[in-house]
Amino acid sequence: MDDSPLAKRLKEARLAAGLSQKSLGIAAGIDEFSASPRMNQYETGKHIPDYSTLSKIAKVLKVPVAYFYAEDDTLAEIIQMVSLFNKKEQKEFLILLFQNK
Repeated sequence: MDDSPLAKRLKEARLAAGLSQKSLGIAAGIDEFSASPRMNQYETGKHIPDYSTLSKIAKVLKVPVAYFYAEDDTLAEIIQMVSLFNKKEQKEFLILLFQNK
């Protein structure tokens, strides 16, 4: 595995969603016969999905694409939590952060 946090985050999000590698891959539009091996390669860092594929995976897992690239666990959690806010709430959160800085 390389230094990319993507593999770790992908596995964490998949397990949290309670999906198998195969079911995630199929839901993201990967052919059912190659879904499990491809997802395994993504999770081990052997291959990195292209942005389009990662976007589909993120949609199935209900996480933002940025979550996969967060190197720090706390930052990944913040990205995930803030993504659940609507746009107005995100702006309010940002203002609140800067007021308390």
